Amino acid sequence: EPGLASGFLGGGARAVGVRLGSAAGEPGAGGPGGLGGGAVVRCREGVISNAPIWDTLKLLPEGGASRNNPKVAAWAAARAATPATGSFVHLHLGIDAAGLPEDLDCHHSVLLDWGLGITGRENMYIVSIPSLFDAQLAPEGKHVVHVYAAASEPYGAWEGMDRKSKAYADAKKRAAEPLWAALETIVPDIRSRVEVDLCGTPLTHERFTRRHQGTYGPSGGKVEGDLDFLGSSTPISGLKLCGDSCFPGIGVPAAAASGVIAAHTFVPLGQHLALLDELKQGGKLHAGRGWWAAPGDPPIAPGGRISMRCEEGSPEAYSL
Repeated sequence: EPGLASGFLGGGARAVGVRLGSAAGEPGAGGPGGLGGGAVVRCREGVISNAPIWDTLKLLPEGGASRNNPKVAAWAAARAATPATGSFVHLHLGIDAAGLPEDLDCHHSVLLDWGLGITGRENMYIVSIPSLFDAQLAPEGKHVVHVYAAASEPYGAWEGMDRKSKAYADAKKRAAEPLWAALETIVPDIRSRVEVDLCGTPLTHERFTRRHQGTYGPSGGKVEGDLDFLGSSTPISGLKLCGDSCFPGIGVPAAAASGVIAAHTFVPLGQHLALLDELKQGGKLHAGRGWWAAPGDPPIAPGGRISMRCEEGSPEAYSL
């Protein structure tokens, strides 16, 4: 659940599948975070929010002391204006696999019109048939299929629609047509094979992931080519950020790395340096251009290694 990823070192409890109601109180002062069921979790050192920045701001109580701080108010207003990427239209299908080619690939990218490019709406689609890799994902003789257009569907086209209305059902049917067209380039008779047909929209994403406008994440660009993602720090004492609103950005590996960065802010510098020394002495951390230039591969200690590649002309070694 965005906003609540609580794991406690040295014991404690972990809550999953629980909605976070608010980040009430003052995290730095050991204030509570309110869970949707009325339970309260109090922190001693701080809170790390992995919700997108817009949703994190919604968790801050309007009447809280932090909100009344001019510096915090200015920060919140600026971050609320962070531009968001578009959302998604998805198809999740269950199909009859009888007679499909034996060399059918799992992953495909389909560009319907080269003139519109990969950012054009209803043009670039990603297709996955994961049951080709793991037959347990579908009943015998069947396949599961997922096709979507990433971050190219505008939320405004769906905003305010009643999800139970005929207008919404008709809009989903129309929006799904380009996805079917993309699938038909891979499996021409895909429609006749369908046994389960689920279509997701930006409203689906907004509802089930609790993400602002069902967005893929922040667009991160003040100017073209500039990815201006947030760091982990905030002007609210004890509140840290991670997730795809933060550096290094969108995607599971990047979001996970941002969580590591946020967690590290609670660890004193001396402990970081001591751990790096331990890794170097154990042969698990190698740094410097000389390591890459040396003939042959260096031995890898059990547990793998961390490497840092240096640019030409850089110092022979770094002091870490």
